[in-house]
Amino acid sequence: MNYFKKLMSINSKKEIPSKVVPTEAKEIGIEELTFEALREVIGLTFGNTADLQSDVIRVGKSEGCIYYLETVVNTEMLKEMLGNTLENSADKDIVVDTIEDLQSLSKKSFGVSGYKLLKKVNEIVSSLLEGRIVIVFRGVGQALSLNYLNSEGRSVAEPTTQTVVRGPKDSFVEDASTNINLIRKRIRNHQLRFEKFMIGNETRTNVYMGYMYSIANEKIVAEVRSRLNKINISAVFESANVEELIVDKSLTVFPLAMNTERPDAVATYLMDAKIVIIIDGSPFVLIVPAVLTDFFTSPEDNYQNYFMGSFVRLIRYLSFMIGLIMPSAYVGVLTFHPELLPTTLLLSVIAQREDVPFPAVVEVFIMEITFEILREAGVRMPRAVGQTVSIVGALVIGQAAAEAGIISNIMVIIVAITAIANFVFPNYSFANASRLIRFVLIIVASILGLYGVLLILVFMVAHLSSLRSFGVPYLAPVAPFIVEDQKDVFVRFPLWSINKRSSYLSPNVKNKQKPQGSPSPPKPESGKKK
Repeated sequence: MNYFKKLMSINSKKEIPSKVVPTEAKEIGIEELTFEALREVIGLTFGNTADLQSDVIRVGKSEGCIYYLETVVNTEMLKEMLGNTLENSADKDIVVDTIEDLQSLSKKSFGVSGYKLLKKVNEIVSSLLEGRIVIVFRGVGQALSLNYLNSEGRSVAEPTTQTVVRGPKDSFVEDASTNINLIRKRIRNHQLRFEKFMIGNETRTNVYMGYMYSIANEKIVAEVRSRLNKINISAVFESANVEELIVDKSLTVFPLAMNTERPDAVATYLMDAKIVIIIDGSPFVLIVPAVLTDFFTSPEDNYQNYFMGSFVRLIRYLSFMIGLIMPSAYVGVLTFHPELLPTTLLLSVIAQREDVPFPAVVEVFIMEITFEILREAGVRMPRAVGQTVSIVGALVIGQAAAEAGIISNIMVIIVAITAIANFVFPNYSFANASRLIRFVLIIVASILGLYGVLLILVFMVAHLSSLRSFGVPYLAPVAPFIVEDQKDVFVRFPLWSINKRSSYLSPNVKNKQKPQGSPSPPKPESGKKK
């Protein structure tokens, strides 16, 4: 209270002795401080940072002070719009002495700028950090906040991690407002709702939860909202930070939330009763709940013939199994079960491995780790040389190692096929889970052979069956098996036949569209003479 008394009695010639403004000082109302004291408090709150501007202005016969962070505010727009308004008002007999006068001025001069009236000091601080400007008039117990945020940032371009063959080629950017706009362009429905959260005690990052109010299940929406509200962390810089804090607490390598930078994918999942989470500063949007089959689907499956879409989807499932068990199967067969190979192939493999000094498991580990190093090097290196280094490095090192007798030629083929199979997945995070499990399978195959591989696969299926994503079984709609949801799982049925949404999400509206038959050519008219 003594601090408040000092602030109330301060004048322009005195200085606040403390360099640190107490938290209680920022909670007090604007009317409790004098014009000069408020200016001192705001300056000390920001530590008199170089980009904080506080300029005294005059509007008509009234004196005020304008506050803004010049590195966040669009200064050109500020000078053009605010400057013209103040100049036009300077010659008039305008007096802003009361809150009613401030409201009248706001409506007349700043109605298109999204103005807000603030009552407390902490509201002023939050507005400045959000990229708004704040105007305080002497003797008025409220402040005027205007939106002049600097909208500079990366423009909308093609996705970088999810290549588009056919379909929209725009992608999300780091600005949450732009991302929401991209979604609303595809879903022009008043039932599309977004809720705003402020996460990060220090960063105060804006996070938005989006869902279709008329479709999404209320319990799932409430669960996602509850988990977002419970986040207590100092900083949030990317969607992965939020994902790790809200997914079900399970010790697993499988992702329990999807991420994508494609607006068309987000729009598709929203219409399927799922929920999206948009983080300001990240181009990747989270989609929850996520089930295993979601990671094998792509929006492009709906952009081509359903026969081709089904074929490509089956290729993804096959690639998952190849990338997961092929190296471990090689180790298990050569170490414990050579009788499973045809005699001709077995003799060829033995001849190739005749000069190799290492057992099969060491040979596999050498190639797998080498390829992982090359892959990471290709990702981290400059884009101009990264792809060249990864491709040339794999070819040169593989060929040189085979000629030197360190590895066999068939090992190069197996590692290459395994690596290519891992790039088939539309979602990169799910491919990472396959990479980690593959090393576990290789170790077990070197000890127990194919029996160990089968045992690990059984444990993996049991583990997947126990996982939940916001209360939804991870293997749904396969386990539990839901017959009516099988039209868009392993194969894609024609769009005109997929009339219902996934029942495992318990959507409010189960029907996507009215039942309709396949479009067919008109029947020839009978009874007409030629």
